[in-house]
Formats: sequence, structure tokens, C-alpha cells
Amino acid sequence: MRFLLRKIGFYAIALWAAVTLNFLLPRLLPGNPVDIMVSRLATHGQVSPATRQAIEALLGADTGASMWDQYVQYLGQLLRGDLGVSVAYFPTPVGQVIGQTLPWTIGLVGLATIISFLLGIVLGTAAGWKRGHFLDNIIPGLTMLQSVPYFWLALILLFLFSSTWRIFPIHGGYDVYGTVVGLNWPFIKSVVYYGILPAITIVISSVGGWTLGMRNMMVSTMSEDYILTAEAKGLTPRRIRTWYAARNAVLPSISGFAISLGFVVAGSLVTEQVFSYPGIGTALYQAVNNNDYALMQGIFLVITLSVLGANLIVDLLYGVIDPRTRARG
Repeated sequence: MRFLLRKIGFYAIALWAAVTLNFLLPRLLPGNPVDIMVSRLATHGQVSPATRQAIEALLGADTGASMWDQYVQYLGQLLRGDLGVSVAYFPTPVGQVIGQTLPWTIGLVGLATIISFLLGIVLGTAAGWKRGHFLDNIIPGLTMLQSVPYFWLALILLFLFSSTWRIFPIHGGYDVYGTVVGLNWPFIKSVVYYGILPAITIVISSVGGWTLGMRNMMVSTMSEDYILTAEAKGLTPRRIRTWYAARNAVLPSISGFAISLGFVVAGSLVTEQVFSYPGIGTALYQAVNNNDYALMQGIFLVITLSVLGANLIVDLLYGVIDPRTRARG
């Protein structure tokens, strides 16, 4: 119980610090969302001071209030579940914007992360089991692809498969003209088709790390005494590889995978921009361009909660798997 309370207390403090930074950082950027909205309205006529005050109240950006008053107001809104109104998507509430874009990012980045993890584990297991095999020779190539700038890899794939060979669509998340949004087969098929190339980009850029990590853990595990004991018992190589070597070697990768799932919510800003994908990364880009404090804060809050939640789950699981961590914690 003490271990559990200590962990929860630590993450509660981390959450408060993240929420505070989430409040401060957008306000350190030049400009403010009220001026942006006023400039938009000014194209249709003169904007009165009363209108400006109404916009400030609507956006929760009272420029006349002190920073402390704004901070208290911000915390009060969070406790009520009110994330404010978006400037970039005005007058849509921030919660609605996040609710519309988040499923796209989770579907694309989440599925691509799972595929790259499983593929990396399989390749790493095979490479570590038979050192010197041809799979060992492809690992440097995979790690090199991981070091390639993300946007550059995305642009190359887009140029080859969309512009040159025209196998995949060049942008978007689905066919906006030929399908109707909903749980129907034409729409689902269109979403999968439009998401293949962005997913391939994410898989290519991340599978090398999982493969190399699993391969090194397999090599280390193969020198353990229980592997030698299993061989002395006459167990089949397949059983030793799967149930003795790979099962133990994959544990560090599983913890890394659990943490990486927390970052799925953050999405891939560069990939979504290159492919014009309607995910949360695109919404964040629009928020930054429009000094949309409320939307930036809402997105950062969702990302923070997902990352802290994933880390907390991993910490608690480690406490169950390895009791020694509870003693050190």
C-alpha cells in the first residue's frame, strides 16, 4: 500500500507540474488569440471594446487579468471539464475538436506502433537466435532508416507511391467525395486505403529500434544457465527459442512498448502534415499557427495524461513482477 501511495503521489505532483507548464508555455508565445479573433471580425467592420471583452470571456483569455487570476480560472475550468473554445476551429469547443481528431491518430499511430513492435520482436528473435544469419545483415539497414529524418522519409514515399506510381492517395484520411462518414464498408475501406502509406512510414522509421533491442536481449539471454539446462534436457530448439529465450528477452521491450503506447496520443505531427491526415497533430499545428491557447492546452493535457498513465501502469506492473522494485521505490 505504501508503494502504491508513493507512486500515485509522485504522478499526482508530476501531473500538477505538467498542467502548470501547460498553462504557462502557450502564454509565452508572441501574440494572443483575442487579437486574432478581433482582426478577423475587423474585416467585416469596426470592433467595439464591448465585443473585445466578450471575446476575451468566451476564449478564457482575459488579457487584463493577472497571470495568477488566469491560472486559477484555468484550473477551475479543468475541474469542470471545460477545455474552452477553439480559435482555429471557432466556435467549436476544444473537447469536440479533440474528440473528432483523436480517433484518427489513435487508429493510425496506434496500429502502426503495434505492427512495428510485433515485426521488430519477430525479426529480433530470429536474428538473435542465429547470430551471423542474413537477418543480422539487415539490422544496420533498419537502424539507418530509423535515423533518417521523418519528414524526408515521408516525402520520399509520397513521391514514389502517390505522385509517381499513383498506388496510394496523395493526401487526406478518406475519400470525402465518394464515401459517407459512418460505420459502413465503403468508408472503412477508404480509411484503411488512405492510411496505408502513413502507417508504412511510421513502421519503417520505428521497426529498427525494436529489432535491434530484441536481438541484443536474445544474445544476452542465450548465455544464461537456464538455456543450457533446457538444451541438456533435450528440449526442441523451437521450444527453447520461444518459451525460454524469447519469453525472457522480450520483457524489457514490453515495458518500452507500454510507454510508447502513451505517446500514441501525441501522434506524429510531421507525418500528418506531409499526408494532410486529419489527426490530432494537424489540430495542434493549426492551434500553434492561430495562437489557440485553449486548443494547445487541451491537446497537451490529453498527451500528458496518456504518457503519465502509461508510465504509472508500467511502474505498478514492475512492482508486481519484480518485488525488489517496491523495496527500492
